[in-house]
Amino acid sequence: MKNNKKNYLRIFAAAVMAGIAICIGAVAYLVTDNKLFGAVMFSVGLYIVLVNKYSLFTGAVCYILQKDGTSPLEVIITLIGNAVGGFVSGSAIRLTRLEGVVKKAEELVAVKSDDSLLSIFILAVFCNFLIFYAVDSYKKNPHDFGKYLGILLCIPAFIISSYEHCVANMCYISIAFDFAPKTLAMLAVAILGNTVGGILVCNITRYIKE
Repeated sequence: MKNNKKNYLRIFAAAVMAGIAICIGAVAYLVTDNKLFGAVMFSVGLYIVLVNKYSLFTGAVCYILQKDGTSPLEVIITLIGNAVGGFVSGSAIRLTRLEGVVKKAEELVAVKSDDSLLSIFILAVFCNFLIFYAVDSYKKNPHDFGKYLGILLCIPAFIISSYEHCVANMCYISIAFDFAPKTLAMLAVAILGNTVGGILVCNITRYIKE
């Protein structure tokens, strides 16, 4: 029991750090005027997560139905930890001189919150296709170049395409400090879409490869 408690605490700590890492990437994206360059810079978030073996919900949820994969409890702990890390770091950004970042986050959250929930869901499903490809490539590609190329291609692709990443959204929401009901509904649907997308792409891909 003690070991389990320690493991869950470690997962939570790793999840908080992942939330902070994604917030760092989100700020790097928001601070740039060039969308393509900003999308590439956002990749630093997942790079930090994978290199340091932090726990990110959008990656962990892909493997929830796999044998020896992530357990449902671990996924829930990871989501909570990501939210804590995103909220703390996003709120901290509001206390800095980065007023332009706060303004951009407010505008971005407004666009997302005004979107239809069906649109958010579909965009979140496609987002986690790309997250799975990036994470699975990093885990299984035997070549270092291939590991990092997966991150560098897949992450900017989801940013450029305006797909919905729930942990990134947690960071944007915290920077904007917008917790209105419709904003939280958007976030909940993004979490659901990421979950469905991650489980679908992981299991279909594994089935094809077997």
